[in-house]
Amino acid sequence: MIMLISQSIRSCCILLFFAMLSGCSSLPAELVSRTETPILTYQNWLDTDPDTKADIRIGGVIAQVTNLENRSRIEVVNLPLNSVGKPDLDAEPKGRFVAYVNGYLESLSYAQGRLISLVGTIDQPESGKVGEYDYTFPVMQVYGKRLWRVEERVVVQDDIMHLHSCRSLYCRSFNYGPKQGRIVQEVK
Repeated sequence: MIMLISQSIRSCCILLFFAMLSGCSSLPAELVSRTETPILTYQNWLDTDPDTKADIRIGGVIAQVTNLENRSRIEVVNLPLNSVGKPDLDAEPKGRFVAYVNGYLESLSYAQGRLISLVGTIDQPESGKVGEYDYTFPVMQVYGKRLWRVEERVVVQDDIMHLHSCRSLYCRSFNYGPKQGRIVQEVK
């Protein structure tokens, strides 16, 4: 009887562990690659032969969207992605690439400046221009995409409260002057 209870508790603990592990940081379903090892960086993409048709997960900031007859062309300024597929706002752009999506994309939803993550297959590069500059764009055919939004919040710090730590129930701060704060940006 005790052995049966012990095994039951152990099984519950294992299930709980895996449930917590999957909830900590998981990639959105629309960004899951069809292969186990997609290319994850812009530089590795540039170093890969386009004839391999390898899978890639990459993203950044939308520079331009053009709706064509049967598909849409998205020009993206690359930013590295974190482990859950969100573009890193603090990283420097690494270059530009073009992503083709089957069908129509609403240009208001996929507007210039929006953050996007994409998963797809590598295709042949194409020549184009960035302003007047001749540029060779790496190209991908997209089968999964996710738009992100940036949320800002203000974190206020009260320096007086940090200088005078009060441990009584009757403590009050009489500082009515300006406080220090900072704006924090998060990708959601």
